[in-house]
Amino acid sequence: MHNVIEIENGVTRHPHYRMNKPVNLSIADKEQIAIIGNNGSGKSRLIDIIIGKYPLLLNEVHYDFTPSPFKLVSENIKYISFKDSYGDNEGNYYYQQRWNQHDIDENTPTVGALLEEAYQNAQNNTGYGLNETERTAANCYRDVLREQLYKMFHLSALLDKYIISLSSGELRKFQLTKALLSAPRLLIMDNPFIGLDTATREQLSSLLRTLISETDLQVILIMSKTDYIPDFITHIIPVRNLEVEEKTTCEAYILKRNIPLTTVLDADKAQRIIELAYTEEQQPAADDSGYILRCKDVAIRYGERTILKDLNWDVRLNDKWALSGENGAGKSTLLSLICADNPQSYACNIEMFGHKRGTGESIWDIKKHIGYVSPEMHRAYLKDIPAIDIVASGLNDTIGLYVRTKPEQKTICEFWMDLFGIASLKDRMFLSLSSGEQRLCLLARAFVKDPALLILDEPLHGLDDYHRQLAKDIISTFCHRKNKTLIMVTHYEEELPDVITHKLHLTKNI
Repeated sequence: MHNVIEIENGVTRHPHYRMNKPVNLSIADKEQIAIIGNNGSGKSRLIDIIIGKYPLLLNEVHYDFTPSPFKLVSENIKYISFKDSYGDNEGNYYYQQRWNQHDIDENTPTVGALLEEAYQNAQNNTGYGLNETERTAANCYRDVLREQLYKMFHLSALLDKYIISLSSGELRKFQLTKALLSAPRLLIMDNPFIGLDTATREQLSSLLRTLISETDLQVILIMSKTDYIPDFITHIIPVRNLEVEEKTTCEAYILKRNIPLTTVLDADKAQRIIELAYTEEQQPAADDSGYILRCKDVAIRYGERTILKDLNWDVRLNDKWALSGENGAGKSTLLSLICADNPQSYACNIEMFGHKRGTGESIWDIKKHIGYVSPEMHRAYLKDIPAIDIVASGLNDTIGLYVRTKPEQKTICEFWMDLFGIASLKDRMFLSLSSGEQRLCLLARAFVKDPALLILDEPLHGLDDYHRQLAKDIISTFCHRKNKTLIMVTHYEEELPDVITHKLHLTKNI
C-alpha cells in the first residue's frame, strides 16, 4: 500500500491562506476520508492545500495516483465545492434569474449538452498508457456508469433544461454526474448530501460504495453534518481552529464524537428574543378568516414542463408549516411566488396579508413582513462587503447594502449576529468567510427586521452540528412569540424545529 497524497510541514506561501500550524498529512491507497470540523475551522483551506491551489513554501504536495495512467493532478482529482450546490457562481447571475426564463440567452448550453461535453472529454482522454483492449473496456465501463447515473438522478427529464433553471438539488445531481463521468482517481466533495432528497442521498451513498469496491476510486468528503457518516468512510481527519489533527479510524471517531442533541441556545439570549418589542407597524394584516396567505389553483409551467399544478394552500397567522417534496417538485418555485420574486406570481390567484396579488401592492409591500433565506439567495450574494452590511441589507430587502445603516439599526444587526455566534465576524469581508459562516450571516439577515413571516428554504445547509442546533433553537424561540408564522423547507426531518404545526408535501409533476 502506498500514500496517494503526502504533505510534510506544509505551509502556504500566501499568509492569508495559511493554517495555524504546518500541515502533516498522509492519505494511503484504499483509505476513504471524511474531513470534519466546525464552520470556519479550516476544512476548505486544507482541501486547497491538497489540490495544490496554493503553493507551499518548501515541501510541495507529493502525489502517487498509481494505478491511474494519468499524470496530471487535474486529471486525477475532481473537486465539487459547496458553491457547486447552486451551480457556477458567475458574476452575471442575479437573484431572481432562475424564474425569469425569458432573460436566459437561447444559446446558453443545456444540462444535456454540458453532460455530453463532459462525457466526450472523458472518452477522449481515456487511453494514455492503455492498450486498445483496456481502452475499450474503460470506455464501456463509462457507458454503463453514465446510464446508471442518469437513471439514479432522473436526469433524462432535465437534459433540455438550462443550468440556471435547476433547483439546488438538481444542480447538485448535475455536478456529481459531471465529476463522476470523468472517472477520477480521487473525488473530493464538499457536503455531497446537502440539497438531495432522502431517496437520492441513499442512492448516491450506494453508488459511491459500489464504485469504491469495484474501481480504484478514493473519496474525500468534507462534512459539517456528522450525525450521518457513510459506512464506506474508513478514516476521519478532524480540523479545528485552523489546525489539522491526527487522522483516526472512523470507528474511533464515532465512539468519542459529541453531537448536540438538546438546546444549545443560552437561556438569557432566548429570553432576549422573547422580549423583543413588536410594533403595530410590524403587524401584518390577515383576512377575515385569519389567513395571511391563500393560494388557489396555482399553476406554473415553463414550456412543456409543469412545475406546479392546481395547488391550493391556505396559511393562517401563527401557523408553522414544513414544506417538503423531492428535488424538482416545485418547493422553491412556490416560495418564489409567495415572495413575488417570480414574475408569474402576478398571474396567479394569490392573496397575501389581506390583499390579492396584483391589486396595487408593490414588491416591497410584500417583502417588508417576510424574512427569507434560500440557496438561490446564497448564490446571488457575491457582494464582498463587511458581514454586518450583509445582515443589514435584510432591513431593506436588498442584495447588498445601498442605504447607510443608522446606529440603532447597527445595534440590531449586532444583536442577531451575536445570537447566531458570528459577532466576531462583523467586520470580515463576506466572501472571505466559509460557506457555513456565510449561511449564518444570511440567517441573521432573515431575522434582523423581526418579520411576521419567516420563509426558510434549506436554512441549515452547510452548518456544523452545533450551529444547526443553535439555528433550530433560535427559530423555535422566535416562533413562540406573538403573531409569528413559519414556512420551512428541508430534506432532513430532524432539522425541523419543534414548533411545526402543519405539513405540505409537493409531488413532482412528470
